[in-house]
Formats: sequence, structure tokens, C-alpha cells
Amino acid sequence: MRRNRAPVPWGGAWPARTWDPFTEFQQLWDQMGRLFEQSAETDIAGWRPLAETEETPEAYVVRTELPGLRREDVNVEVNGNELCISGEIKEEEKDKGNMLRRRTGKFVYRTILPTDADPEKIDGELHDGVLTLRVPKTERGRSRRIQIKG
Repeated sequence: MRRNRAPVPWGGAWPARTWDPFTEFQQLWDQMGRLFEQSAETDIAGWRPLAETEETPEAYVVRTELPGLRREDVNVEVNGNELCISGEIKEEEKDKGNMLRRRTGKFVYRTILPTDADPEKIDGELHDGVLTLRVPKTERGRSRRIQIKG
């Protein structure tokens, strides 16, 4: 008698798919991680801006959304291999009741730089509310093609 059949879903109102406890555990683990990250950051600052990172062959690029900020309002620091972007968005003065509702208060974004990043040569630009930081890779960290002989 063969016993290696696929599970047959029950009919009726019962869920037609099988339960995978590992998928649910992974989702719960991810949610808990996000919750702890947010709570740790809000102790230091009020909120964390949206950011994305990208790797190119020559550098790492970090883009952070900071609408309405000027260069003077943003602080970028490197401490060891940690990159920290911080600042504060102040509440706007009410002008005839036409005030935009947006997030205000202190913010911070932190990330760990890879070991092949060169923190001495970071350059940044704030344009149209997006802060773009370019962290070049060291010569040792860049990939190169190896010529095979023979």
C-alpha cells in the first residue's frame, strides 16, 4: 500500500490549503524584528525616514527621503563602519490655515557599511527632498576579471 500521497484538502468551508507553520513563524519573526528596530530607534529619535540602498560595481549608494529639508538641517556622520543620518524637521508656522500635514520631529537612519566601503571618500547631495550618499568601494573590494592562461 502506497503512503506517499500528497495531502488532500478538505471540502466545504475549511481552508483548502495545507498549513505551513514555518512560513507563519518566519512572518512573525520578521514582524518582531521590525517592531524592535522601530522601538529602539524611537527611543533615540522620533522616527526613521524611508531609505534604500543599492550596490554598483564602484560604490554603495544610500538614498533617503527627506522632504522639505535643507542641507543645514541634515547631519551625516560615520563612526567606525556605522553610517548615521540624523536631523530634525520642525513644524511649519501656520499661514492662513494652509499648513501641510507631515511628519515632524527628530529623525535618525543608521546602517552598517560593508568592509570594502571607503568611508573617507563619501560624498552626498540633497536634491528635491532626496539625500543621495555615494560610498565608494576600496580598490581591494572592487571585482575584476582574472585572465586565465594556457
